Amino acid sequence: MNHCYFFTEKMCVGYQDRTLIKDIEITLPKGEILTLIGANGAGKSTVLKSIAGQLRLLGGTVCLEEETLSAMDRKALARKMSVVFTERLKTELMTCGDVVETGRYPYTGRFSILSEEDRQIVREAMDLIRVTEIRDVDFRKISDGQRQRVMLARAICQEPEILILDEPISYLDIRHKLDFLSILEEMREKKGLTVIMSLHELELAKIISDKIMCLKGEYVLRYGTPKEIFEGKFIEQLFDITEERFAANEKFLAYIRKVGSYG
Repeated sequence: MNHCYFFTEKMCVGYQDRTLIKDIEITLPKGEILTLIGANGAGKSTVLKSIAGQLRLLGGTVCLEEETLSAMDRKALARKMSVVFTERLKTELMTCGDVVETGRYPYTGRFSILSEEDRQIVREAMDLIRVTEIRDVDFRKISDGQRQRVMLARAICQEPEILILDEPISYLDIRHKLDFLSILEEMREKKGLTVIMSLHELELAKIISDKIMCLKGEYVLRYGTPKEIFEGKFIEQLFDITEERFAANEKFLAYIRKVGSYG
């Protein structure tokens, strides 16, 4: 019997009965961060949507505390798992505060009326993500970076045990990228939050992750610790990068870090 907090067994994912990735095996203790990396089109979003139940599994199982997610009541699952994807919400006439408040719906009654405790949790989430100043702004009129932060506040006020994130920092500037990662780290340490996410930023994935899953082709190419993933020439193989291109990227990253240290 598997005693990890979250695990998959022979999970197969894809669209319309066409399998994209086969036999995905994840084992994740509570409070760990798993990051999916790979080239565009490698299937990172497909894996995350399949874990979250937004796509039908084409094989295998996904389990949370040894209970299959497919067998869990939707409201009960929403109290344990929160999801932030890149799709736009339908938010006509909704302020940023209204959007964040929807994260409390798994805890409200049939009329979705928030209690004072719910409203306090919403305020704390917005303060934590630093979006309180745009609370009363129309959600459709804010920037992509602000939208991502509002959606993160919505996810956090849902008080999940596990958070599923698809490219959560892609539209954020460097300060907000680092803020975001520090918030995840704090919630992992204080509340035992488990995180499964995809990132393009390899340097940040290397720093924040306990485990990394590398996607390329029909199968998971490698699954392990950051040290195991980033050793040797594996990243060049994963992204089909030549040695010359990889060396140039390393020089560029070193330059960015140097410039950033003066800011």
